[in-house]
Amino acid sequence: MHVLITAGPTREPLDPLRFLTNRSSGKMGYALAHAFIRAGHSVTLISGPTELDVPDEVDFIPVETAAEMFAAVGHTLGRMDIAVFAAAVADYTPASVEPQKIKKAGATWTLELVRTPDGLAAARGEFGFAGTLVGFAAETEALEVNARDKLIAKRCDLIIANDVSKPGFGFDSDRNEVLLVYPDYNEALPPASKHALAHRLVAAILELHQKRQS
Repeated sequence: MHVLITAGPTREPLDPLRFLTNRSSGKMGYALAHAFIRAGHSVTLISGPTELDVPDEVDFIPVETAAEMFAAVGHTLGRMDIAVFAAAVADYTPASVEPQKIKKAGATWTLELVRTPDGLAAARGEFGFAGTLVGFAAETEALEVNARDKLIAKRCDLIIANDVSKPGFGFDSDRNEVLLVYPDYNEALPPASKHALAHRLVAAILELHQKRQS
């Protein structure tokens, strides 16, 4: 099968030197790409900037901004059977990018931001994706409620949710603890390394895909 995975953060430029980003390391998405390859599937990995080695045998598409991620997803999604949106894409980007370095001036600085395009939200609609759709939800409160709201709003088959406020898990960590949120039930997975967890998640996603096919 053909699997699309998005991973890592995006960088939204302010000027030639500065950008807005987040703490995503890309480790979970890259671990999933490796696990799908090990399971014998074809993987396209669309990734924002990370310090990780690209897994062998993946079709790798590097991007920087949310707009570039959206365009890459739209270009590749139609060929996929499964799509896993693990990237931490910026929700907002600066309304304008200064061509030169912004100099320090007043005591305060007001920055205007505009919404970025949402690839996960566009998957079922604008992109017409009919395969198995999996999203991630990085939350700091109301984990199940927020994840289920995302599942419904984005028309996903599964949301993989994690509480990034827990010390030692999620962003920057080699370990994670996730809640699988399906349309009709939840399943909590015990804490594990991201590599070990990736194999559990791949098995769950493949089982879900087989159920949808039947």
